[in-house]
Amino acid sequence: MSTLLTFILAISILVVIHEFGHFWVARRCGVKVLRFSVGFGKPLWSYTDKLGTEFSIAPIPLGGYVKMLDQREGEVNPEELHQAFNQKTVWQRIAIASAGPIANFIFAVFAYWSIFMMGMTGFVPVVGNVDTNGPAYEQGIQSGDRILAVADVAVGSFQELSWQLISYIGETTELSLTVEDGNQIQRTITIPLDRWLTDQETPDPMKALGFQPRRLAIAAVIGEVVSGGAAEAAGLKTGDRVLSISHDGNKTEVADWRDWVAVVRDNPSQVLDLQIERDGRKISVQLIPAAKEIENDKTIGFVGAGLEPTAIPEVPSDWLAETKFGPVDSLIQAAVKTQQLIVFTLESLWKMILGDLSVKNLSGPITIAKVADSSASNGLQAFIGFLALLSVSLGVLNLLPIPVLDGGHILFYAIEAIRGRALSERTQIVAVQVGMALLMSLMVIAFYNDISRL
Repeated sequence: MSTLLTFILAISILVVIHEFGHFWVARRCGVKVLRFSVGFGKPLWSYTDKLGTEFSIAPIPLGGYVKMLDQREGEVNPEELHQAFNQKTVWQRIAIASAGPIANFIFAVFAYWSIFMMGMTGFVPVVGNVDTNGPAYEQGIQSGDRILAVADVAVGSFQELSWQLISYIGETTELSLTVEDGNQIQRTITIPLDRWLTDQETPDPMKALGFQPRRLAIAAVIGEVVSGGAAEAAGLKTGDRVLSISHDGNKTEVADWRDWVAVVRDNPSQVLDLQIERDGRKISVQLIPAAKEIENDKTIGFVGAGLEPTAIPEVPSDWLAETKFGPVDSLIQAAVKTQQLIVFTLESLWKMILGDLSVKNLSGPITIAKVADSSASNGLQAFIGFLALLSVSLGVLNLLPIPVLDGGHILFYAIEAIRGRALSERTQIVAVQVGMALLMSLMVIAFYNDISRL
């Protein structure tokens, strides 16, 4: 229910912003707006203003619309003919069609402006574990190194680093990283990429390069034991600390909670001999993780044990980096961030068309709802950032030159401006049918991806 309500809130906010763009410009162009609806279906609530516009809220929260006076959709009284959409100049119609996506971009700028004003806190991009078989290790990156820049673009946090690396997915090029070691000696390394991560459904750029963020050491202290689980069957109790795990003659010292989780996941239905510490005494326990099948027919082990919250240490202040600007600088940074997201979204779509990026990365309402709920649970700033990102995506999608979308209408009007006359009604109908088929195909793929991820 929380996920559903958060999804409805997020979509409603963005629909109101998008449709208000159309509404505001339509009125400035002298077009009579008949209805401003949030949602589809029979209105649950409606109000009509003195200019004759009905504002309504409908029960299906998957979009909205602005209905304007138009001769193509019904008879228009002669005295209102000058207020009909189809009677306006081609440039006015282009302005009205463009206003929705532009409103989405303006909202994104405002949202990021507020975030930069509040200040963002992220983890300093210092490398933790380095895979000895990965390209980063081959180029000399070591644990404790700090990533300063990606291709001369400075990165102050792991979030910024991730955004820069994601833009290289599908590329065949050389990735340039500026790195600083513990002695503050800087060097630049290059890593060759060949159609990088093209076929991966959930690409992880840092893992692909062979390194992970620096992480706090979390003691393997059990906080919760699920009733009926393998941990309870083995006799594990709250407060037990896992010291080591033996399996097939190999002993693994458990220095961190993640070590314990990794061994359990890798050994479903296998006998594990644990040495634990309980009330100051070391005792041995035999554990058999249950098997659980996940995506791609992969089976992992799980035991039904949760982390003790008090085992999580406080993050040191020097691990954190805060980014905060004044009002003017925040506006500039917000505009730059929005522009970067627009370019990134367009490049990603183009990569999908070329086959350099898997269509498995497309997401539909289910994934959007899950991310909306997750961002909302992380606080107001995270939710605002999610709305900004989704708003840019909505704006870019609607500007695509596909009939039935705003971009398709703009394309028709642009052709009319060049030719001096509109396309024939038959041509427009066929184009709309093709556009509907394409849009439905994309929706089917997105829903399939959503369901596959559940």
